[in-house]
Amino acid sequence: MGDEPRAQMEQRTPRGLDNTDRTLIALLQVDGRASFTALAKAVGLSEGAVRQRVQRLLRDETMQIVAVTDPANVGLGRQAMVAIKVHGDPRAVSDQLSGLPDVHYVVLTAGGYDLLAEVACRDDEHLLSVLNDDIRPIPGVVSTETLVYLKLAKQTYAWGNLTK
Repeated sequence: MGDEPRAQMEQRTPRGLDNTDRTLIALLQVDGRASFTALAKAVGLSEGAVRQRVQRLLRDETMQIVAVTDPANVGLGRQAMVAIKVHGDPRAVSDQLSGLPDVHYVVLTAGGYDLLAEVACRDDEHLLSVLNDDIRPIPGVVSTETLVYLKLAKQTYAWGNLTK
């Protein structure tokens, strides 16, 4: 299972999106529960054609439709980004980090750090436990730097919305 997401990502090739696809994505970014009827009316296609396009965008993993929560409102009041230096292949550490329930975002980077991992925790004691018990013991982790979030100034998921 460790290599499946990486293999899928490496095999995925970007597909061309037309203006209708981009408009559908933009509309669903505003309201992920919009009906096919409403979407069809907005883009000037039949409901069936819109359903097929949306299903293709989902199947091709061009987009996802999910519920986004505010971590503070679900009992996760302490968020942080953990910058990690690794000895050896960072992909192995990335795979292990990705399996941790309190880690919600993992990215391999170039520069001073090999990985960034976003964590959402209940409080500082929980964050300390995640760092000391879960992240630092992973084989290959050399050092970590924790950047605690004080205030979330912006969060958007409108990537790829080029209709503006």
